[in-house]
Amino acid sequence: MKKNNFYLGMLSGIVLFFLMSIFFTNNIFAFKLSSLSPNFKVNQILSILDKYYVDQYSKEMAEDEMYYGLVNSLGDPYTSYMDKKTFSSFMEQTEGSYVGIGTVISIDKDDKLVVVSPYENSPAAKAGILPGDKIISVDNIEASKNNYEEIISKLKGNEGTKVKIKILRPSNNKTLELDVVREKIDIPTVSHKIFNNNIGYIRITNFDRNTYDQFKQAYNSISQKKLKGLIIDLRNNPGGLLESVVQIADEIVPKSCIVYTQDKAGNKKYAYADDKYIDLPLAILVNGNSASASEVLSGAVKDLKRGVLVGEKTFGKGLVQNLFPLKDGSAVKVTIAKYYTPAGICINGKGIEPDYKVEMPDDLSAKISYLNLDEDLQLQKAIEILS
Repeated sequence: MKKNNFYLGMLSGIVLFFLMSIFFTNNIFAFKLSSLSPNFKVNQILSILDKYYVDQYSKEMAEDEMYYGLVNSLGDPYTSYMDKKTFSSFMEQTEGSYVGIGTVISIDKDDKLVVVSPYENSPAAKAGILPGDKIISVDNIEASKNNYEEIISKLKGNEGTKVKIKILRPSNNKTLELDVVREKIDIPTVSHKIFNNNIGYIRITNFDRNTYDQFKQAYNSISQKKLKGLIIDLRNNPGGLLESVVQIADEIVPKSCIVYTQDKAGNKKYAYADDKYIDLPLAILVNGNSASASEVLSGAVKDLKRGVLVGEKTFGKGLVQNLFPLKDGSAVKVTIAKYYTPAGICINGKGIEPDYKVEMPDDLSAKISYLNLDEDLQLQKAIEILS
């Protein structure tokens, strides 16, 4: 009897040991799974979706959304993931050139594609396309707001190739069919005028790769007159390349520090101006949409007392981003440093107060480029100061 109890107890122990082994093995396995790389988890989820999800879905889109979410989780609005298409468009914009017909196109209130303006001396301008022309079709593809991106893409292409454009001209209600030859287009970011025959005016809409050269050309053009002062308009300028704004600042401030940056390790990099500069009374126009590189220029002018700021407090973006292209054609844009004005001020989240505060109605601020002088109170004030 005792022997039977012994064997029964031994058997129970073996069974218990076996069950505990299974329990611990499963849990250790689960623990190991939980500690595997995120790629394993992603592949598991995609496998489940492939097997069980009732509808079709784009795996590429799903993966892109995952990358967007990963980068957006940082909570930094300036650090972002860009898919291939977005990255390509971004690079085109910052390089300041592309091959196409050279127009700014928008969608009007009737959901039609309309030419806002052709660039000066562009293929579109040479072909006779005018502001207000409505695009009916491009290469026999009907144009609408639903295929806006496709139409814009069709207008671009290889240099020297033709594109067939059908337009409606509202001024005479006539339809025109034009063959336009694509050319390399330098996107204009700088325009210029002269007021009162002696006040130079240069407007900068963005700081791209070619903005410095355009600035030099603009100044050389207006400096043919004997100028009494210079206005640089940075309103609604969202910024751009730090290198570009440093080059322009070097042209208008005396020998000094223009800006410095500081990264997460505390390393500082300084940008300096030499002793050659445009020695004219200076006014900078700014508003709440003057950001980043625009604030580098504004901050240097204000700190060095090189000129006056006129308008409204700037946006307040004192951060520097760097671009990290990925092998599949996408990219990540990452905030890598903060920048400081010559006086050591980081304006991030604060902005820069103008020396002369002049407010504009919101509806007019959005149309700065198209205002007449009698509508533009900020420009009037700048001219008054320099006169």
